[in-house]
Order: sequence, then C-alpha cells, then structure tokens
Amino acid sequence: MPASNTKPTPALVAIAFTTLYLVWGSTYLFIQIAVHEIPALVMGAIRFIIAGLLLLGWCIYQQERIFDRQQLRIAAITGLLLLFVGNGAVIWAEKTLPSSLVAVFISAAPLWFILIDFPKWKENLNSPGTLAGLSIGFIGVILLFWEQAAAVMNGTLGAATLSGLIILIIGSISWAGGSIYNKYKSRGSATVSSAWQMLFAGVAFSFGSVATGEWKGFEWSAVSSGAWWSVVYLITMGSLAGYSAYVWLLKVRPVTQVSTYAYVNPVVAVLLGVIFAGEKMTALQITGLAIILVSVLLINLAKYRKGREPLKAEAVPQSAQLKEKAA
Repeated sequence: MPASNTKPTPALVAIAFTTLYLVWGSTYLFIQIAVHEIPALVMGAIRFIIAGLLLLGWCIYQQERIFDRQQLRIAAITGLLLLFVGNGAVIWAEKTLPSSLVAVFISAAPLWFILIDFPKWKENLNSPGTLAGLSIGFIGVILLFWEQAAAVMNGTLGAATLSGLIILIIGSISWAGGSIYNKYKSRGSATVSSAWQMLFAGVAFSFGSVATGEWKGFEWSAVSSGAWWSVVYLITMGSLAGYSAYVWLLKVRPVTQVSTYAYVNPVVAVLLGVIFAGEKMTALQITGLAIILVSVLLINLAKYRKGREPLKAEAVPQSAQLKEKAA
C-alpha cells in the first residue's frame, strides 16, 4: 500500500482500486474455503492478528510513529465497526450461504454509504442523479432479497439462512458507518491506522471465539492445507494489500467513489464461485445485481459532474481577466 504521505497520483489510485476490485472480490471464495474447516471467529482472530502484527512491524521498520492516543482510539472504533462487525458478518454468513450470494448482498453497501454520510446529505440528496441512483439501487436490492423474502413468507427458508441474511444487513451498515467515521476522523499514517485496526479487530475476534466456545474441539491438525493457504491469502492479499489500500483510498478519494468496490466485487465473486465452487445464481438475482450496477453508475456520474462544476465556474473569470489584460 502507498504510504500515507504519498501523493495520490492517478497511477497509484488506479492500482489501489484494481486491488479492491479484484482482490476483495476473490476473498469471498477463500473465506468460504477457510470457514468450512476453521470456526468463523477463530479464523477472523488468526487472520487479523497476524496481518496486524506484520503491518505494525513494517511501520516500525519504516520508523513511523505507532503510538498516538487519539489515533489508537479512532483505530479501535474503526476496527471494531469495519473488521469485527462488518467483515465478521461476511465470515459468519459464509458458514451457511454461498460466497457468490454473500457478495451480491454486500453489493447494496454503497447505498448505506450515502444514507449514513450525514455531512454530505445536502449535497447527495439535492442531486437528481444521486436520488435516481438511490431509487434504482433500492429496486435492485429488493430483487436480490425477493426470493429469500418469499421463502420466509412461505416458511421454507431455514433459520440459519435467514439469520445469515440478517447478519449481512447489520454488517453492511456497520461497514459503511465505520468507513465514514474513518474518513472524517482518521489522522496520521494510514498504514499505522490499518495495523491497529486489524489488531483491535483480531483481539475482538479472539474474545468472541472464546465466549462462543469455538476453540472447544477445534484441532489444528484436522485443517487441510487448502484451508490454511486460504487463510494465508486472506492475510497477505485481503488484509495487507486490500484493506490497506482501502484505508488509504478513504483518505484521498470521496467515500462514495471508494464504495464502488462493493458493486464490482460480486461480479468477481460470482465468476469464481461458479467456476471453482459450482455455485449458481438465479436470473432474478443477476437482474437485481445489474440494476444496482446501473444505480452506482448514476450516483458516481452525478459526483463526477458535481466535481467539475467549480472548475467551470473558475474558468469564466480567468478568461475574462485575460481579455481585460489584452485590452
């Protein structure tokens, strides 16, 4: 990940977004492989404690300041909201739900970003493009949930599946809230902040795994090499590369633009799930995903146009001044 003081050049921003789009899209499959053999909270503890320690060691090697009381407090809150509750919901849900379905449901997360970003309400809710995108995205979310909702009404949806969907909703809201909190409150090095966020989340996962008794009966030797390699991938690519890039992007790009990863990840996750895990998506769910993709296009198009307005407004006085000088 680029250092927090690195200038956000177009090339670095593009690399960071590519990492979010492709790497995070693949993590859904690797999470599912891991949690089939490793208890969910135990896996979360292993992943984030190791990743946090590795990243903190890198910060020490780079001679960055790692102890700042205010930064630690913000990192603790952000880590709990983003990683423990937000990512923890994904880990827990994939115990009972296909990885591709989890990724598709998470695609509704950017809608929460807009609704929870209170300082930007006036700007977002006064934009016709943003409102249109929200409305269309809401229709897409309804289509995603339609078959599961019908199953609930008919009493054919299992309790485990229903609880997984509810946990995903809570996790999406927590992830959006934590991202926005980090956007407005973060300070200092993004790398140091990421390291502490992972460590705080890892400790929370550890306490959770003990409280739920996940360690009872768990045998390290019974875990296959495939599951362990999945954890290694989640640590190196998902956390060290992906999450660090995410935290950095939150500092240098608008939060609504960064949130678009949630719309691209399902495409990657669905493809990998179908190819490697034999998963299937219904036509209705694919339609809902396509509609949500249209909604994010409208939202970000509105943001792009909004960002160009000041430039146009400043261009007129400058041209007028040139004419006056020529006269």
